[in-house]
Amino acid sequence: MKDKVKEKAHHYSVKIMGCGFVITAVHSNPSIAWKAIRAAEAEMNRIEDLISSWKEDSQTSRINEAAGKGPVEVDDELFQLIKRSKKVSQLTQGAFDISGTLARYYWNFNQEENIILPMSKIKELTRLINFRNIDTSDSEKTVYLRNEGMKIGFGGIGKGYAAERAKRVMQDLGVESGLVNASGDLVFWGKPPNKDRWDIHIPDPRDRTLNLLSLALESGAVVTSGSYENYTIIDGKRYSHIINPRTGMPVTHTKNVTVICPNAEVGDALATALSVLPIEEGINLINRLAGIEAIIVDQNDQLHCTNT
Repeated sequence: MKDKVKEKAHHYSVKIMGCGFVITAVHSNPSIAWKAIRAAEAEMNRIEDLISSWKEDSQTSRINEAAGKGPVEVDDELFQLIKRSKKVSQLTQGAFDISGTLARYYWNFNQEENIILPMSKIKELTRLINFRNIDTSDSEKTVYLRNEGMKIGFGGIGKGYAAERAKRVMQDLGVESGLVNASGDLVFWGKPPNKDRWDIHIPDPRDRTLNLLSLALESGAVVTSGSYENYTIIDGKRYSHIINPRTGMPVTHTKNVTVICPNAEVGDALATALSVLPIEEGINLINRLAGIEAIIVDQNDQLHCTNT
């Protein structure tokens, strides 16, 4: 039986997918811990190469280049991720939509004053955002974007997926307790040294050096999405980097959304959707999903929570 007292948390910080990641492995043997950490980093880099829409040679970029022209055969891993993304789109009535990544080519979220897009651009954008126009063929393992100019991206689900994959790799290498912080997407399992639960802190959107809430949780995932890093100011009003796929407009009614659930990929996608949906509608949606909770901070700094 392992001596839990001697177990130690080993931490490693790295930048992946343009974001800061912290990988934590808890183990009494440092060589096992660091082997797992290096494997987790390699796995997340592999995923970035697969799903990145910034890298010209990625399968995602090939799908985007072929929009309106023809289907593209992809690895089963990416194919299944796209299919799961579409299921979340159906569940949220399009509030989460991987084709909404196109919005970043239209809006500038540089934390500075900008001007509103002309209506012609808004209409162009909304015409190209629609998960229903992403066709998948199970028999051929192909993906086809029906309209030329469409693009898909995984900014609203990719970090959560990468964190889950990192967890699996570390577990396979003998790390029974650990945590992956994918820039606000947390997945954790086992127990921290000399504790029964993980101390999880949700930042206050008004001052990220302070905690809005502190939770003691067992294995699972906590995903927080907010507008404190990527946003734009238009006529003195702050607009989030998260776009409402149905209107083409950045959202303004939520400041911070936290989802607590068993899986970081699911939590990542739902946090994006809850940032878009009207607050009451989002809360009602999560209340219908077993094992998932949410905390929303609205534009007036009021808290809205699901039934616990």
